[in-house]
Amino acid sequence: MFYRDERLALFIDGSNLYAATKALGFDIDYKLLRSEFLRRGKLVRAFYYTALIENEEYSPIRPLVDWLDYNGFTLVTKPAKEFTDSTGRRKVKGNMDIELAIDAMEMANYVEHIVLFSGDGDFRPLVAALQRKGVRVSVVSTIRSQPPMIADDLRRQADNFIELEELREVIGRPPREERFAARSAREAEEAENGADG
Repeated sequence: MFYRDERLALFIDGSNLYAATKALGFDIDYKLLRSEFLRRGKLVRAFYYTALIENEEYSPIRPLVDWLDYNGFTLVTKPAKEFTDSTGRRKVKGNMDIELAIDAMEMANYVEHIVLFSGDGDFRPLVAALQRKGVRVSVVSTIRSQPPMIADDLRRQADNFIELEELREVIGRPPREERFAARSAREAEEAENGADG
């Protein structure tokens, strides 16, 4: 439940939300996401948390991070740590939970409602602490993926659970691969029709 006159803040766990939307088969249009929550209340701030690999020439997340930075989101990043696991595979680690928790506790003094885009059960104590400060907390994730992307204890702690799948029509778009395939098919069809004319 949202109230038009309440101040709210969004806290987006980038890697967790990406995994949830990928499991559901769609991408998020962040412009639509921001508009949707501007409509639901007085949006004070929208935070996006992600770790970045610094030494890579091209990072697939870089265009998104740059776009968010220029379009009303507060970006919180840190360098990801790269390591090789015991099987010799390259792994990347970049947990942003502490940064998100600290920022949420600080914002609790300025908002009535926090929307957390994450299903990570580690955030349950944060949600409880925010509630003790008088802040309502909605959690956005999914139980419709296999396995569900939200920890049951986090879902139970939240004042409101928002099923990500139900936001698909409002904030979603087809996955990037599907958009490129559709555009290529359209261009091929236009080229074929142009050749017939």
